[in-house]
Amino acid sequence: MKTRTFPNPPIPVSEIGLGCWQLGGADWGAVDDEKAFSILQSATEAGITFLDTADVYGAGRSEELIGRFLKETRRNFFVATKLGRGALYPDKYTEAGVRDAIEGSLRRLGTDCLDLTQLHCVPPAVLKQGEIFDWLRKFRDEGKIRRFGASVESDAEGMICLGQEGLSSLQVIFNLFRQKPADELFAEAAKRNVGIIVRLPLASGVLSGKFTDATTFAPQDHRNYNRDGAAFNVGETFAGIPYGKAVSLAEQLRSLVPAGWEMASMAQRWILDHEAVTTVITGASKSDQVLRNAAASDLPPLDSALHGKLRDFYALSVAHEIRGPY
Repeated sequence: MKTRTFPNPPIPVSEIGLGCWQLGGADWGAVDDEKAFSILQSATEAGITFLDTADVYGAGRSEELIGRFLKETRRNFFVATKLGRGALYPDKYTEAGVRDAIEGSLRRLGTDCLDLTQLHCVPPAVLKQGEIFDWLRKFRDEGKIRRFGASVESDAEGMICLGQEGLSSLQVIFNLFRQKPADELFAEAAKRNVGIIVRLPLASGVLSGKFTDATTFAPQDHRNYNRDGAAFNVGETFAGIPYGKAVSLAEQLRSLVPAGWEMASMAQRWILDHEAVTTVITGASKSDQVLRNAAASDLPPLDSALHGKLRDFYALSVAHEIRGPY
């Protein structure tokens, strides 16, 4: 597993991380404790050092499981969490509320200082007002957090955050179906020494190439209940593309996958070929998926001709299908 430098202050992290939304046991289907610990153990074995979670994943269960795993195994991970949804969303942001959220994460993760806390897709008006960043700087100075960043839904939101002093990272949706951040946002982040955390690299799994029109998902799985944005931003589910169309587009990509590769490997390697990217937080519901995802770090970069074809594919066939903030 190769590493990249996470900034402000700098620390090496694995370039493939583990997204831990699914460990909450909600929104991706049921995940019991045994399976969750198996996934985390596989991440350890694969050389993954970066975990991404949030206080609302399973109402805190994801953080609690990570905290228990770290305590029991004494493993050393960089743990990124988030705040700003749940009780604070959409208009109850106060310094006291943010402090309570941070202290809740500290308690569940079993630590006295968070490696990174991120604003969790808070409304653009709150980002523009800016007071919430003052609170984060205060909590950093108090020693409750080492770094702060923001998980955003659009390039415009990302640009707002990049204007804030002390920002360590932006978390964005970036994959073969959502290529826009590479146009301007990445360059601005690199100029300001802000790390990029990529979420949904496989567009909720459809870029594995293993889904069909007949694939079904559990009622509590967001790939069932949020595919048209009924619960939260539609871009968080299948990259904002209607499910049937996303399956069709993934099938069109099949001919571009290098011989001997899986589509998921190509999709993650494509992301890693962007130097501005710090880490890719691919989720996994099984241990073997963790190992296959981690292997993308060892693959050679895609050649320029393939990069050109993938860019043309996005521009001609995908960009006009995207729904939601972008």
